Amino acid sequence: MPCGRELWSVWERHETGEPDPHSDGCPHCTEALTSLRRLEDVVSTARDAEPAEAEPDASALVGRVMDVVRLELRPGRTLPLGEDDEDAWIVEAAAARVVRAAAETLPGVRAGSCRIEGVPGQGPGAASGQAVPRGPVVIRLAVEVALTWGLQEVADRVRRRVLEAAESELGMRVVAVDVTIADIIDEREERP
Repeated sequence: MPCGRELWSVWERHETGEPDPHSDGCPHCTEALTSLRRLEDVVSTARDAEPAEAEPDASALVGRVMDVVRLELRPGRTLPLGEDDEDAWIVEAAAARVVRAAAETLPGVRAGSCRIEGVPGQGPGAASGQAVPRGPVVIRLAVEVALTWGLQEVADRVRRRVLEAAESELGMRVVAVDVTIADIIDEREERP
């Protein structure tokens, strides 16, 4: 948000009841909390409109909807781009999308979880509390691959694609790409 706070953290503090003098006086945080209350009202109204016998399912649905909203609002940590003397940053969620898209340029490859971490002991301190320190990073990516691939071959090709995208599209310095084959896909089962 323009005030420097992350939306998910403002919502989370509000839900836990933790005092937050900044949010009380900040117009951006106040607007975010008003939006949260509106969302809660909409979900509550929808739940109240459901028949009584469906109440347990409605509560579960409300919980799942709020979990998804929170997850989408958490962009992750801030990651360094460029050289140590630059002040360029990207949120982990945006960088992970680029990484996943690069892996999925290979036929029969689906990218899953992606974690981007700083290399311990390398690079000067971070610019903010949730930022990875400036310096190179390690990318950990899980993929599902078609039966047609040799596992070592696909891991090597995914690694190359990810390194190319990190350098050319993000300007991120990567020292390692750890690829985990999380599942084997039988593409014949997916065809209509």
